[in-house]
Order: sequence, then C-alpha cells, then structure tokens
Amino acid sequence: MDTPQKVCIIGAGSSGIAAAKVLHEKGIPFDCYEKGSGIGGNWRYMNDNGMSSAYRSLHINTSRAMMAYSDFPMPDDYPDYPSHFQMLEYFESFVDRFGFRDKIIFNTGVADVKREADNSYTITTDKGNTERYAAVMVANGHHWCARYPEPGFPGTLDGTVMHSHDYKTPEGIFGPGKHVVVLGIGNSGVDIACEAARVGSADITIISRSGAYIFPKYIWGQPFDMLGKLNVSFLPLAWKRQLIALNLWLARGKQEDYGIPKPKRPLLSEHPTISPDLLHLAGHGRIKVRQTNIKELRGDHILLEDGTTLKADVLIYATGYKIAFPFFKEDFFRQVEISNNIQLYKRVVHPDYPNLYFIGLLQPLGAIMPLAEIQSEWIARVMTGEVALPSEAQMRKDIDAAAQKVNKQYKQAARHTIQVDFQPYINLIKAEMRKHRTGKAPRTNKVSVPA
Repeated sequence: MDTPQKVCIIGAGSSGIAAAKVLHEKGIPFDCYEKGSGIGGNWRYMNDNGMSSAYRSLHINTSRAMMAYSDFPMPDDYPDYPSHFQMLEYFESFVDRFGFRDKIIFNTGVADVKREADNSYTITTDKGNTERYAAVMVANGHHWCARYPEPGFPGTLDGTVMHSHDYKTPEGIFGPGKHVVVLGIGNSGVDIACEAARVGSADITIISRSGAYIFPKYIWGQPFDMLGKLNVSFLPLAWKRQLIALNLWLARGKQEDYGIPKPKRPLLSEHPTISPDLLHLAGHGRIKVRQTNIKELRGDHILLEDGTTLKADVLIYATGYKIAFPFFKEDFFRQVEISNNIQLYKRVVHPDYPNLYFIGLLQPLGAIMPLAEIQSEWIARVMTGEVALPSEAQMRKDIDAAAQKVNKQYKQAARHTIQVDFQPYINLIKAEMRKHRTGKAPRTNKVSVPA
C-alpha cells in the first residue's frame, strides 16, 4: 500500500478546530469528521450530534481572555464570561477567518479506527466509507459520556431522575414546591442547583462526600482565573496554596460561614468549583450542602449515609463524565472507559500507538482551548519533521513521573486523571518543542509516518 499523507481529525469542537487551523496553516492536508451538522461540539446548544452538555443558561466559567485562541481574541463587546451562544459565534468566526470550513466533513461520524502494519490508520465512517490516513488526531471531547455512581443506589425514586448532561432548561423540572437533590458539587451541579433556587424550588440540597473549594469569578474587580496566567510554577505547592487561600479569604471570607463545608483536603488537591451564586444562595438558606452520600432511594425521599432522609421530587446526578472512544475497538481503549485513566506522554501521545494523538484530553484550572492549540502546534511540528518524539522508553518514564506528580497533588478520583496546571502545562509543551527540535526544514504537504 502507498503511504498516505493526509491526517484525520475526529471532532469539530473547540479542540478539533484548533487542530484543524494549525494543520491548515502549515499546509498539512487533513479531513475533519464531525458527527453533527455544525461546529462547536459541547458549546453548540442542543447539538444534533447528541453529545452537547450545554444548558440554556450556561456561561463559561473561565474568562474570555483566558479562553481565547492565541491569535484570535474574542470581540471587545463580549462580557468577561460569555454565554454558550456567544462562544459558538466566536468559533464560527474563527473557522471562517482561517478558512478551513471546507475541510470539515459534517454529518459524518467515525465508527472505527484501525491501525495498519505501517502505523497508518484506516478510518471507517458511520456511512460505511473507508480511507487511510497517515495520522489521527482525536478531539472528541470528554464531557459527553455521562458517568453514574457504580454500583447504582438501591431502590427507586418516584420523581424526575436525570444526569446533568441531559439538563437543558428548568421548565417542567424545577419550580415552586419542588424538592431538589443534586448529587455532586462540580460546576454543572452547582449551576443547576442555583438555577433551581432562582425559579423558586422549595428546597434544594447538594450532596457531596468530598465537598469542594468554591472559587468566585472575580477578585479585585478582575476575573479570578487571571491568576492562572501568573508564572508561579517555581513556587512550592504549599506557597501556591497559601496565595490562593489568601485571595479567597479577601474575596469573600470563609466558605464555611455561608454553610458550605470545607473539604478535608488542601487547596489544589482537586478541581475547584467556580460559582458567583452558591455562597449567597446558601447564606440565604436557599441551598443546603451536605457532606455525605446517598444510601438508598425510597420512593418520595432519599436515605443518606448519615442516617437522615431528604424529601425528593427531583434527583440530578452531577457525577461527571467517562473518557470514551467508541470508535476504538481494541481492549486497551475499552479499559480506559472503565478506569477513566489514559496515560499519555505530555497528555497527547501513547507510546504504543505511533501517529495517534489526543488533543484537548485534559482538565485544567482554566480553559482547554489554548492548551489544545499548543498541543496541535507541537504535533504538527512532529508531523513535518521539525520536532522529534523521544524514545518509547523515555516516554514511559516521563508518563510514570507525571502520574506520580498528579497522585501526590490531587485526590485519586476519576475526575483528576487528566488534571493539569494551566500555565505550567503551556510552558511544558513549549520546552518540549525546544528540547527536541531536529533542525530540519519542515516537510511541506508531507506527513512523517514512523514504521
């Protein structure tokens, strides 16, 4: 078989279009497959690809300055925290500005990815078409495959039971007289609980065994996440924790004073929850937060592990998402869906699968988009021969060291397996490109396919 020279990108969400823009500018031929009829992925409300978790009232929880692509700022008339409608307009403008919409194949999902003997890949679409590619960039997102507690809780609930992934509007779900229980204190769960309070639900309780640190959206009149751009990677972790704790205390005092239990673990050992509303709604008694778990569902109420009960008309599982790749049939990738843990070199490259790259498969305190962009720049340079990858042994050693670092800082949980620190990660990829520069001129319109 002739060696193919085109690259396949899976998904045209915020990470997929970042990869497409980089390849387009470098003259690397590619096809980008998008299951839905438009770009935007998770940010396209009611996306017809069936994978969007966006609810109608959603606004981003990282500021526009942090979230924008490096060479395409968001419009000046956007607020600090745009809505998903504005984000989709921004993505549409991004694709049109850089001129690669014709490379996106809409209404076409990838059904199977098969590695060939020469480390190229055969792609089979859900329409039955096949084509070989020199490399594959996976950008299918990780906020679409709902995760429920395993094993599930015994019993049943008479009222509405749903995952936060499926929540869109409060109509028909929340309202006066409704008793609402939200399991999980992440960003989506807290947003939904606050929305239930705003539409007058009688009683709202958030349940979480571990709790969370609640971050504001603003500090000193500036978006709080701008702290993430400070290059303080040289500081010891304990100093970083003290710096953030001081800023939180100056912003709004102790969260316990509002009725929000403080987690037993220190700051930066888990992903924080960003909410401008939870503390004052809890302080006014509109939302209660309980540090326990569900033991049993009993018709019109829920038995908790602490022995108390809650009346419940609505139960929302805000229990996160699985990392899932339905187009991979090999056992390794099926195991990822069980463990939610995929070990990649610099969060992008798997040593066992040459020419297969994962873009945007990380969880920062900050935006994914700039990280997906620099990941794509790095891999594009690998494809054109400007940058080399280290040996398999070196990659595995680095993967082990990175995993140990994450396990030391973060609570071991499914939601933390892909955690990174925003600015240190950008610095890491920049250093990787400098360290492994080959000195060779880029191969235009040709992709390297290691045997």
